[in-house]
Amino acid sequence: MKYVNQREHVVTLCLELSRRGYFAGTGGNIMLRLDSEHVAVTPSATDYHTMSAATVCVLRLGDLHQLDGEAAPSVESGLHASVLRARPEIGCSIHTHQPVASALALLGDEISVPSRWRPTLGPRIPVVGYAPSGSSWLSSKFGHTVHPDINAYLMYNHGILCCGRDSAAAMKALDDLEALARSLLDQRISQHAATATPAQGQALLRARSALNDRSTS
Repeated sequence: MKYVNQREHVVTLCLELSRRGYFAGTGGNIMLRLDSEHVAVTPSATDYHTMSAATVCVLRLGDLHQLDGEAAPSVESGLHASVLRARPEIGCSIHTHQPVASALALLGDEISVPSRWRPTLGPRIPVVGYAPSGSSWLSSKFGHTVHPDINAYLMYNHGILCCGRDSAAAMKALDDLEALARSLLDQRISQHAATATPAQGQALLRARSALNDRSTS
C-alpha cells in the first residue's frame, strides 16, 4: 500500500472532525495532496469510525483516476480537485456540513471578513450557487470561484469548504469560519429581535441562547 502515513493521517483527521461535530455519519470529505501529481481522498459513503488507511483512495490529480484504495473515492473528489489544481500551494481541502457555518451558507450572502480572521480565511468568503452534490456542474462552479487569497467558501444548501497549505491550516480555517459564522448569526438574531413582536422576540432570543450554548459545549 502506497502513502501509508498520509492515508493514516486522513483517517485521523476524519475522526477529529467527527469529534468536533463537523463530520457526522458519512457527511464530509477531505483531499490531501501527496505530491505534485497525486492526492489522497476519503472513500465514498464510509462511516469515519470504520475507515482505515486501506480504504482511503489515492488518485491522480490530473484526471482523478484511482490508483489505490479498497473503496470508491468520494463523489466530491472533483470539487476538491478544482481547488488543488488551481492553487498548487494548497495541501489540504476539507468539505463539511458544520452546523453554524452551514446555516450561514443558507442565507446566500457573501461575507466581508473582519481583520482578526483575515490571515486564515482571506478578505471575503464567497458563496457558490447550488448545484447537485458530486456533479461536474458543482465542481465547475466552484472552480470558477476559487481565488488565490481565499481559503473559505460557502456553498448554498451544501455546507462549506476550507483549504490551507497543510491539514493544520485547513482545520484552523474551519474553526475560524465557525467562530465568524456564530458571531454574524448572533448579530442578525439580535437585530431582528429588536424589531420583532414579543412572541417572535422571545423565540429569537431562545435561538440566540442555543447558539451561544453551542459555542461553549
